[in-house]
Amino acid sequence: MKKFYGLSGLKLNVAIAVIAGTDFALFGYDQGVMGGLLTLPSFLHHFPEIDTANPPAGKTASYTSTIQGITVGAYTLGCFFGAVATIWLGNMLGRKRTIFVGSFIMVIGAILQASSFGLAQLIVGRWITGFGNGMNTSTVPTWQAETSKSHRRGQMVMIEGSLIVFGVMLSYWIDLGFSFLEPSTISWRFPIAFQIILALFILALIPGLPESPRWLVLKNRENDALQVLCALSDLPPEDKKIQSEFQAVKDTVFEMQKGGFRDCFKMNKNRNFHRTALAYVNQMFQQISGINIITYYSATIFEQNIGLSPFLSRLLAACNGTEYWMASWIAIFTIEKFGRRSLMIFGAAGMSLSMCVLAGTTSRQSEQMGIAATVFLFVFNSFFAIGWLGMTWLYPAEITPLNIRAPANAISTTANWIFNFMVVMITPPAFSNIGYKTYIIFAVINAFIVPCVYFFFPETAYRSLEEMDEIFHKTTSVFGEHGCVNIAKNMPHRYDKHGNLLISYEETEEGQIYAERRRSSIAAAETRIADGEKKNTVEHRE
Repeated sequence: MKKFYGLSGLKLNVAIAVIAGTDFALFGYDQGVMGGLLTLPSFLHHFPEIDTANPPAGKTASYTSTIQGITVGAYTLGCFFGAVATIWLGNMLGRKRTIFVGSFIMVIGAILQASSFGLAQLIVGRWITGFGNGMNTSTVPTWQAETSKSHRRGQMVMIEGSLIVFGVMLSYWIDLGFSFLEPSTISWRFPIAFQIILALFILALIPGLPESPRWLVLKNRENDALQVLCALSDLPPEDKKIQSEFQAVKDTVFEMQKGGFRDCFKMNKNRNFHRTALAYVNQMFQQISGINIITYYSATIFEQNIGLSPFLSRLLAACNGTEYWMASWIAIFTIEKFGRRSLMIFGAAGMSLSMCVLAGTTSRQSEQMGIAATVFLFVFNSFFAIGWLGMTWLYPAEITPLNIRAPANAISTTANWIFNFMVVMITPPAFSNIGYKTYIIFAVINAFIVPCVYFFFPETAYRSLEEMDEIFHKTTSVFGEHGCVNIAKNMPHRYDKHGNLLISYEETEEGQIYAERRRSSIAAAETRIADGEKKNTVEHRE
């Protein structure tokens, strides 16, 4: 078989995006599939402990809502531990092998879930599936970012974000379609088992795709790294652009190759802790926005909070997922044009307003209020899709330095999953106890996100990963004139909006510093050799 399946240039980038995107579709499918089953009679027959509408004898709605939160949240808790494991496994296994192992674990978890006859087995299966997904979601963005060109990186990862929602949408429609097979257990076993097909597709094709060139250099496999860079750009090794990129990668790697988990918390020249904190908070913001109230519980909200019929609730959940997916395509065409900061601020502001309206329209039940609440569940998803859906899989990988990129992204992904778990866990009891006021909490949180992004998050659009290192090397404060936001705004770009080289790496301040270090190292080595030869000559004469 030809290397990289005989692909190069754009075709190879697309192939990487397809596998990465499939993984994100699998992630989205896993998130959405349980939501459409929580009100399904045959599913609740096997797992009555999570029936919040009709609790088992002797159990209260508050109790069953807590058990439901634990069952749904077991997946996100597994994702958290999978992400934690990747802190140590990421650099050891490499990007490709970590994704392969994660996908294999997901297959095992899906089999356990689909064959469940008791709640304990279902919870364990969801935890195992989550563990594998946590490994994947910690690694795929890094692999994608490290094999993409700076002018395409945003679009590529936003496409993956869109595919998360495609997975959510697909799960809703499959849940709806198979609900007609009631009371057969196939109505819920097949939707859960379907994810195995996506995981097997990843397992079959990822071995033939390229490893991250930056990880290869980190492991002293320079020839392999150069080969990957050439294949990704479809250019020969001697091309000036390839040589410039290769030298920039090598200099960065050799400077940082001793980094590890503990280095994520160092405030050194690279401002590791600063960058890890930004990545962590970025992931946290996505989850505390309240998106998973809708992703996991939309059918339940339509039925129990708005008062719609079971069928109409599942249908609207599927339509909500479809509109959510369509809205996600807006970010693909705007992420590079408007930049990361603008979309994050726009999304958070819109989500805050949507939550305010949802609080008002669900404060009492009426037909008009129900219609308005339904519409704004769609509106909220749209703002999230544009501003935050793919952002947290792109931004952390862009701002963290190479030596801690794997552990730092794993740390940031733990934020995604632990706060995801928190939201999923508290949602059923919150609706049970404080009702519409739940939305007010998330409205305030989203409003708080806006100034945080404006003052603390630098723009990464059209920046190579090595340029981000240079930006933080020049940063001396968290914000203000010497903060990373201002420096990123004013520092000249090395590449234009079409990926053409504007400033050679050797011409930059950073490149000149490393070049001087190389010359000094060579001069020192030559001096040592000369001194050694002189000593040998003297000893020989004596």
